[in-house]
Amino acid sequence: MVESKGESNLSFVLAKRLDVKFEERPKPTIDSPYDVLVAINYTGICGSDVHYWQHGGIGSFIVQEPMVLGHESAGTIVAVGSKVSRVQPGDRVALEPGYPCRRCPACLSGHYNLCPEMRFAATPPIDGTLTGFYTAPEDFCYKLPAHVSLQEGALIEPLAVAVHIVKQAEIKPGQTVVVMGAGPVGLLCCAVARAYGASVVVSSDIQEARVQFATSFAATHGFIPARASGEENAARLLKEVGLGEEGADAVIDASGAEPSIQTSLHVVRRGGVYVQGGMGKADITFPIMALCIKEVTAKGSFRYGSGDYKLAVDLVSSGKVDVKKLITGTVRFEEAAQAFEAVKAGKGIKVLIAGPNEK
Repeated sequence: MVESKGESNLSFVLAKRLDVKFEERPKPTIDSPYDVLVAINYTGICGSDVHYWQHGGIGSFIVQEPMVLGHESAGTIVAVGSKVSRVQPGDRVALEPGYPCRRCPACLSGHYNLCPEMRFAATPPIDGTLTGFYTAPEDFCYKLPAHVSLQEGALIEPLAVAVHIVKQAEIKPGQTVVVMGAGPVGLLCCAVARAYGASVVVSSDIQEARVQFATSFAATHGFIPARASGEENAARLLKEVGLGEEGADAVIDASGAEPSIQTSLHVVRRGGVYVQGGMGKADITFPIMALCIKEVTAKGSFRYGSGDYKLAVDLVSSGKVDVKKLITGTVRFEEAAQAFEAVKAGKGIKVLIAGPNEK
């Protein structure tokens, strides 16, 4: 058992692939007059955290030195730099965990999520937020309204991912949307699409329990694909949901699974929009002829950009998206390793880890 104290900076560290440990690190200091010091209250476990733990890297981001995990966090500001004006000690905030350079063409065009100099929490070599205290720029801290809990605040990060995906899909009132994958981001895509006014939102997943949850949460319809071709599953989905032969206005893949992507391009209508939000294998086979013949607009979606975090907070504050329903449970910081095992095993939707000073 590892004990933590009220001023502890106990951190959950990935030493190397399959090797995690608790480590008491020095409490960080504010180095920029525009930065704040945040006591982390709650952190959600993301699939990328589990992937780094299991595989030691994602794409070109390889863990070469010990790294603190976690990036879905909310906390309380305990100190501010001399030029901070937007927040103050005691404010409860959702943390946007990626900080761009603010000067490159991507940043200046409003697409800071594409900044080549992005410093993103728990992406090598940057430490994450599964720790006692964390420093952040004030403009990437979003105050939570009094009626929004810190637990909800920890889910603003995956909700902002969903907001960005739905923006990429250009969802309009009355449209039909199919979301492939009913993990946390897929479920939140369903909820955001509903908030945008979509009349039909279909959640598709191979796990029946997740589809059932999706229809109780935000989806209007559920679909469980069979072991069949993408074209066959698409035909059955369109028939069962009542979309006819025309197809869906927009299809979002939040799974990264090759069969889902193959099905998606047969589900989307002529002239429709397809968005790839889930990450999977580096190279896949997909029906390129369907993409061409139907003149599908295909887009990628990466993290979140300007305004996405603010909108995510607004959606929770207004009650349009109830992220509380996704919280499976909260565990003590000292139980982080067990929580990671549970997420790896596919148990629950979203597990939160309380900060080491949260009692």
